[in-house]
Amino acid sequence: MAKTAREYRELLLAGRWFQGLPAGFQDRLLDGAVTRSVPAEGRLFARGDAPDGLYAALSGSIRVVGLSESGKEAVLAVVEPPQWFGEIAVFDRLPRTHDAIASVETVVLHVPSATLDSMLGENPAWWRELGLLVTTKLRLAFVVMEDMALLPLLPRVARRLVLMAEGYGEWSDRSARVVKVSQEILAAMVSSSRQSTNQALKELESRGLIKVAYGEIEILDLGALRSAAQSQ
Repeated sequence: MAKTAREYRELLLAGRWFQGLPAGFQDRLLDGAVTRSVPAEGRLFARGDAPDGLYAALSGSIRVVGLSESGKEAVLAVVEPPQWFGEIAVFDRLPRTHDAIASVETVVLHVPSATLDSMLGENPAWWRELGLLVTTKLRLAFVVMEDMALLPLLPRVARRLVLMAEGYGEWSDRSARVVKVSQEILAAMVSSSRQSTNQALKELESRGLIKVAYGEIEILDLGALRSAAQSQ
């Protein structure tokens, strides 16, 4: 039997944003949410779709991508539990900016637009909490843009692995030992070829910082990986 939204409270409380919300907002989000399953490579929403509310990853992972006419992906982020996403369209009510595709079979929490509008209409102060979710993502976007412009490939790869291991700043008290990402997707995330990205990973592996396996990368020394991310 599928879990109800409230049964995921403990998981969501491991995330910095949900943990910091007023208890009343937490309750309303969970009461108004439904869970949805997305099959591997299934599309949760596509660029141009009408806004339909707010999401959180509960299991699996969602990659947020831009697609060229030929089908080539530019991977902006990989969303994993307990990260929330889809908040931009909550504010501007414009169509979705990118595709959200499940990398594996994935379960998400969905707070529909009408439900969210109702609770925010009753409690306008909660808009600030959603604003904090947006600004956190904006800060990360600036970091990634700076990395792309200034850092060589190896520290760029190291920085992205650190960000993913730390849940893009969402986890408040832990980091992931294993990052579930393929070399192909990682290459797309750092705007490089798979061959060049593989060479950077081999260099980090030779230093004893990571261990590369099929579809995942084990972080052996997060502190040293942070240091590698700062090198020019």
